Amino acid sequence: MSAENKPNIDQYAAAILASHSRTKLFHAMAKPGGSICNLDCDYCYYLSKETLPNGPGAARMSDEVLEAYIQQYIAGITGSEVVFSWQGGEPALLGLDFYRKVVALQKKHAKPFQVVQNDLQTNGTLLDEEWVAFLKENRFLVGLSIDGPREIHDKYRVTKGRKPTFEKVFAAAKLLKRYGVPFNTLTCINRYNARKPLDVYRFLRGEVGSTYIQFIPIVEHKKFERVAPQLWDLTKLPKDGEPQARPGQPDSVVTDWSVDPDDWGYFLSKVFDEWSHRDIGKIMVNHFETLVSQHMGLGSQLCVYSEYCGKAVAVENDGSVYSCDHYVYPEYRIGNLKTGRLDEMIFSRDQVKFGFAKKETLPQYCLKCPFLSDCWGECPKNRLIRTPDGEPGLNYLCRGFKQFFAHALPEIDRIVTVIKQHPGKARKRM
Repeated sequence: MSAENKPNIDQYAAAILASHSRTKLFHAMAKPGGSICNLDCDYCYYLSKETLPNGPGAARMSDEVLEAYIQQYIAGITGSEVVFSWQGGEPALLGLDFYRKVVALQKKHAKPFQVVQNDLQTNGTLLDEEWVAFLKENRFLVGLSIDGPREIHDKYRVTKGRKPTFEKVFAAAKLLKRYGVPFNTLTCINRYNARKPLDVYRFLRGEVGSTYIQFIPIVEHKKFERVAPQLWDLTKLPKDGEPQARPGQPDSVVTDWSVDPDDWGYFLSKVFDEWSHRDIGKIMVNHFETLVSQHMGLGSQLCVYSEYCGKAVAVENDGSVYSCDHYVYPEYRIGNLKTGRLDEMIFSRDQVKFGFAKKETLPQYCLKCPFLSDCWGECPKNRLIRTPDGEPGLNYLCRGFKQFFAHALPEIDRIVTVIKQHPGKARKRM
């Protein structure tokens, strides 16, 4: 994009700030226990926050910070719904009394016209009948982390003593179903399970009984524990197609457990075929549902495929607010609840610029891509390789996404056509 055609970021930020002075919609992910976890998953990007210099550290959110967060979050959103997301680490380690306090504080500060909801992302190993009864009574949506059948799940998801966790997680899924607690599954696609797409998908669908499946590609720069995204040495980033742009290679830019780009495209394509032939309207898969939404002109349901980002922040245990869940580094701290207001941080000029930079920093290679509006460069934290001609800012998963989009879009467009012609069939098999 030439300099003369680029939007003026300051003007854009001013316009965004003006519009949101009237309507404020945003989302925060709270980390009330920071990085504290009872598991030691090999690929976890958050465990290292405990020892990150000038990072949030490992501690429990104080009552003072908790109430400030709940009050400011509810006060800051002017829409009819406020969704609290509790994550970690492992948020269940804080115990039921903490979440009883959460519910009480939400009732104390709730606006009359707003619906307050909660979701809890958990590894499931601590859930018992008392926990599940609480979640049911208070209408929590649960995100359950599970990577596939036993042999696949236990490859990386282990305890601090390197013990397998599958039995406890699978038991938690059964318990949630027995109590009628709504839950989604979150499956991390890594270098190992990416080559077993149907084993993973059919297990989640058939044995776990998940009807909303989230697939998250594991991609981490080899220095992610200390170096924040976009602060890498750009001269040392490999070009697309070079051996260093794959996991398991000498001097690879990513960790060994990161998913291979080609395997990511293979995984999505194989699962998409299974889903499109038998599960449309019955099973929701995050990547497929959002692609349908985008091609219907309704926009992305996932921040990674949106044109801009920046309205989903992370709130750490000490009250610090960061630009994004994947940007919890001192360089991306935008304030603290003890000294500022949450809504003002999210709609600050610096944060707006952070969100706008997602599109602004795309290389020419992306701007000319036929799949640009399906991808928008995906998550900026994954833009850790260079284009074939050497321009930095290309997404590590680019070739995998191209493989998937080329494979899936003809069927996506057919689905969209049928939905538009027969709206009543939108949730049935096309």
